[in-house]
Amino acid sequence: MTTGYTLEQLSIDQSVEYRKVVTQADVQAFADVTGDTNPVHLDAEYAAITSFGKPIAHGMLTAGFISAAIGTKLPGPGCIYLEQTLKFRSPVFVGQEVVTKVTITDINERRRRATLKTVCECDGKVVVTGEATIMLPV
Repeated sequence: MTTGYTLEQLSIDQSVEYRKVVTQADVQAFADVTGDTNPVHLDAEYAAITSFGKPIAHGMLTAGFISAAIGTKLPGPGCIYLEQTLKFRSPVFVGQEVVTKVTITDINERRRRATLKTVCECDGKVVVTGEATIMLPV
């Protein structure tokens, strides 16, 4: 059985990175699973006339990498996602690598919760920021 960090193993400013190159297959799979078939994500001809000039990845696909970092790395398996704020700063395009960093900013031992700063970047540019609250298992 795989488990993540325990509450006692966490510390303020502890952080990890999760990296993922966004593929067209990822964007299509996200559209298929969620039903979000907005042409700005799937139709190059349509996207060409938008301010982006080409298709962009779904913002929530990018935000999903935050979930991956939290659920697999810090604190990892066993934690429960309780809350997440998000600010979408810039688009993500197919072929870009998203570097997601989560950093512990607060630990509430009594409630077995931790707060994490969440940031996604592409090519050194911030694309998504936010804050997550998670619960640690007993």
